[in-house]
Amino acid sequence: MTRHEKGFAADAFTLKRRNPNGGTKPLNGWGFRNETDPLTDVLLGSPAFLRHLATSSLSRKHLREAPCNIQAAQAQHKELVAAYEHFGVKIHWHDPEPELPMQVYSRDSSIMTPYGAIITAMANWWRRGENYAAIRTYERLGIPIYDMVTAGTFEGGDFNVIEEGCVLIGCGGARTQEEGARQIEEWFRKEGWETRLAFIDEYYVHIDLMVVPIAPKLTAVCLACTEPAIVDWLKGKGHEIIDVPFQDTMNLGCNFMSLGNDRIIAPTSSKTLIEKLRARGFEVAAVDMSEISKTGGGIHCMAQALLRSPD
Repeated sequence: MTRHEKGFAADAFTLKRRNPNGGTKPLNGWGFRNETDPLTDVLLGSPAFLRHLATSSLSRKHLREAPCNIQAAQAQHKELVAAYEHFGVKIHWHDPEPELPMQVYSRDSSIMTPYGAIITAMANWWRRGENYAAIRTYERLGIPIYDMVTAGTFEGGDFNVIEEGCVLIGCGGARTQEEGARQIEEWFRKEGWETRLAFIDEYYVHIDLMVVPIAPKLTAVCLACTEPAIVDWLKGKGHEIIDVPFQDTMNLGCNFMSLGNDRIIAPTSSKTLIEKLRARGFEVAAVDMSEISKTGGGIHCMAQALLRSPD
């Protein structure tokens, strides 16, 4: 049962809910404290109009060597949807538009926070319409907008909630610029959050390619491509690290979705992570993402958590 079904009063939709001085009140019926509480509601984008475009060096590599089979990619996305349904997660959808071929990556165009959604600023010109479409989606769902990124480009895969009140913000230059990252950092410092910027090589696209929380104080990290200072920072906060091998990471194996309560949806390419998690007693739904991921992202990129409930 979601918080809406329990009778929580809805917050009024607005285009800017953020208190510029900090102290913004959390939403009543949406949002989450961390990325590892039980997921009840998720926002997905349809692959109905998916095209394989050069959004990153990885997607360009696949374009050169073995372009995506769109029909196979769409079938794989159906399997991903079935995994969410299997775990009882309520799915909400962006309205598909033919002009938005990359809308399947619903984490890029917005960020969900405890205070409302943030509308990001996409780097590729052919994706900027996704930001406007995301505003319409949140209005339709009745989810207020916390604010909109205006200082530079910023994409949702670079907003990585490590634990309650603590965010790791990626900055690779090509997709998320430092100016956009600094704007987000300032907002959340004023809200009392601990923030940490991670300057990454643009080859890795977003920070959630290499660092993703699994469960409380348990985080998957590609040690081969993550700055040692970030790893030390996580360990200093008491996080146990599960290393995802570099080759698995390049196949989006560190880009999975935690559903809470020791449940994970992960790509079949992440063989090492899946083996380690199942040995710990996790329930892992392994979904083949090999074709759709050629277009530039993985399972974590394709999902925007709207509500996680600790109940």
